[in-house]
Amino acid sequence: VILSGSTTTGTPTIGNYIGAISQWIKMQDEYDCHYMVADLHALTTKQDSKEFHERSLAFFAQYLACGLDPQKNVIFMQSHVPAHAELTWVLNCIA
Repeated sequence: VILSGSTTTGTPTIGNYIGAISQWIKMQDEYDCHYMVADLHALTTKQDSKEFHERSLAFFAQYLACGLDPQKNVIFMQSHVPAHAELTWVLNCIA
């Protein structure tokens, strides 16, 4: 099982494609892959909510446009999975 994602701190770039997405495409036929738009990880600085939302959707669209197949992978927005934030609370309490 593979879990990976990229943060939405900037605009999608060729670096995102070369460094991550092109590798993910190669793995999607061999592994159980879960790819996320790591939007919660981008909340380390103040964000304009409208721009942030649009940027997050742009990253999601980039995943699909670059060839990640939602029939072969789980592709999701990190902020749409409450367990991520809940687990952060637990880990912060014990680590």
